[in-house]
Amino acid sequence: MNKKKLIIFAGIGLVVVLLAVGGWMFLSGGDKADVPPEQAPGTTKPQVDVGGPALYVDLPEPFIFNVSGSNRDRVAQISVQLMVRGDANYQVANNNIPLIQSQILSTFSSATVEELRATDGLTTLRDKATKAVQDAMQKVAGRPVVERVLFTGFVMQ
Repeated sequence: MNKKKLIIFAGIGLVVVLLAVGGWMFLSGGDKADVPPEQAPGTTKPQVDVGGPALYVDLPEPFIFNVSGSNRDRVAQISVQLMVRGDANYQVANNNIPLIQSQILSTFSSATVEELRATDGLTTLRDKATKAVQDAMQKVAGRPVVERVLFTGFVMQ
């Protein structure tokens, strides 16, 4: 009986440690999205409508995906919300959730353990996901629609 209790407490302790480390990595990543990325000369970045209040689109399920690493592969789970401006963009984003999920999952599945553990790894991944979603929405709706992809939860085991 004592051995079962030890295993249960060890499992609970491991989950708590993983959540603490994941939260620390998420919070310490910084928020560099306020600084516009450098662009090649002659290219134009699609402009997101910044008029209107910020609205948030919940994606129904967190993304669970495999992350390859040099020593061993891991599993990651990221919860995401989309920040849009105005009711029109909110409706367009809600109507295109499958397309948005597909773009985000493609971006996430290309990440490696080493990239996610880097100091700015989550910020870089978030920026890549934002660009992928904006590019897809530009093709479908004629405008980027989504201002930012936001990570609201991150766990990697």
